[in-house]
Amino acid sequence: MIEFKNQELYVSGKIDFDNAENYYLNGLKLIKSQNDFPVTVNLSNLEHGSTLTLAVMVQWLRQTPNRQGLQFKAVPEKMMKIIQATHLEHDLKLI
Repeated sequence: MIEFKNQELYVSGKIDFDNAENYYLNGLKLIKSQNDFPVTVNLSNLEHGSTLTLAVMVQWLRQTPNRQGLQFKAVPEKMMKIIQATHLEHDLKLI
């Protein structure tokens, strides 16, 4: 589930192959409705940080102004390891 509250985009649940497109489209709709960037993506309620989850986030990022319109908060440990292994820590703003 994705919802915008308290000036943050909260991603919760588990992104898998059955629902990744819905997460992407719903998140993109909310991101594009914002006027102030960067948007904080809060991952504190995410059940599982996988490569598929990271792919959805990177696709969102590519749709923002200058491809720098998102910052990621409360990144799960497994997802952080994937980010580091793929050397994306310099491309993603992690707070």
